[in-house]
Amino acid sequence: MQIRAVYPGTFDPVHYGHLDLMLRAANLFEELYVAVYDHRRPTKSVLFSIDERVAMIREALDGPGNITIMPFTGLLVNFAQQIEARVIIRGLRVFSDFEFEFRSALANQRLAPQIETVSLMTREENSFVSSSTVREIASLGGDVSSMVPPNVVHSLNARFRADDPNLFSGALPLRD
Repeated sequence: MQIRAVYPGTFDPVHYGHLDLMLRAANLFEELYVAVYDHRRPTKSVLFSIDERVAMIREALDGPGNITIMPFTGLLVNFAQQIEARVIIRGLRVFSDFEFEFRSALANQRLAPQIETVSLMTREENSFVSSSTVREIASLGGDVSSMVPPNVVHSLNARFRADDPNLFSGALPLRD
């Protein structure tokens, strides 16, 4: 039996923790859909457009052919049903992630009991990495090259230099 899984997220921007989970999930399931959430309502601000985020993931992922990357809107379980996914993949970095993911999994189970949620724990080296941390460090001119692939470093540098050419001055220490 072929099992299709979906790994949803904003991926604003994609980082090594995300990519690791994508590749690990692709090894567990026959098909993996990386579902990039398109925030059409202003409930969450994003740095990169949906097209930019999809393109960054495509360029960063030089992996298995069983991964499809596509945008989605609306309820995740509706998207999962539309693509006939039987599993939702979620990542856990730190203990505080568990409560949010647990409540989300229960809500999704109530809405679509035929879809299971599988949580994968991050690798230790990625446990501190989040998209918001990457954005903050990059916005202040810090070096994020150990957290994101080169194409994402380039996109972040271009975005922040475009916003304020005087802000970015190269790799800076995170503290004095």
